[in-house]
Amino acid sequence: MNATKKTLVCLALSLAALSAHAKALTELKFGVDPTYAPFESKAPDGKLVGFEIDLGNEICRRLQTKCVWVETAFDGIIPALQGRKFDAIMSALSVTPQREAQVAFSTMLFKTPSALIGPRGAKLEPTVASLKGKNIGVAQGSTQEAYAKAYWAPAGINVISYANQEVVYTDLRAGRLDATLTDMISGSNGFLKTPLGRDYAFLGASVNDAKTLGVGAAIGFRKSDNALREMIDQAIGEMIKDGTYQKIARRYFDFDVLAS
Repeated sequence: MNATKKTLVCLALSLAALSAHAKALTELKFGVDPTYAPFESKAPDGKLVGFEIDLGNEICRRLQTKCVWVETAFDGIIPALQGRKFDAIMSALSVTPQREAQVAFSTMLFKTPSALIGPRGAKLEPTVASLKGKNIGVAQGSTQEAYAKAYWAPAGINVISYANQEVVYTDLRAGRLDATLTDMISGSNGFLKTPLGRDYAFLGASVNDAKTLGVGAAIGFRKSDNALREMIDQAIGEMIKDGTYQKIARRYFDFDVLAS
């Protein structure tokens, strides 16, 4: 068999496998930690809402399958995926080298920097010199925790990890923290623009570091689930091409989160 025929056979087999997987997909389970507005959170009535919730539901609609959201604490979300508690992670999962060693990622969903939030007017910046001796809260298992523990904790900054970002804000407002390092969009929409965050602001410049903070967020899969990843990548590509992605994004953001 020549190279061209071999390539065509491989392509046909791949498409057949993808089609068979699509037919067998009666439901799609996404792991999510709903404590990270505006990406995923809970409405007062307990309903899951947010940018990624809308994207996930649209993906399921296009795949003609039932969407099931499995609530999981973020610091255990990758082990839960590996333990087959759900099919994929859709929970503001930043793409970092450490995570790429554990899971496969979809097409990029959004890109945002991180930033320091503290009391309005505080003379603090996200630097070692400014934060030495201060108490800085981070969400456990987050890329911001990885950054703070890699660069700040060894320099004498007290980095305190919490179960989720909502608990961080509680201690920040109670005065037990000097500041928090978090995602800039989530920090703005989920805290600063709410009544609880009216006395707080971003402090200093944004923070970027590909090694710890990643290069953007995507859906995470088990490395063996190539067919599912390809199906979802195709759905995301179609959503971007036909403008559905942009329409959903405009419900939450006034800028292009893929170009941030």
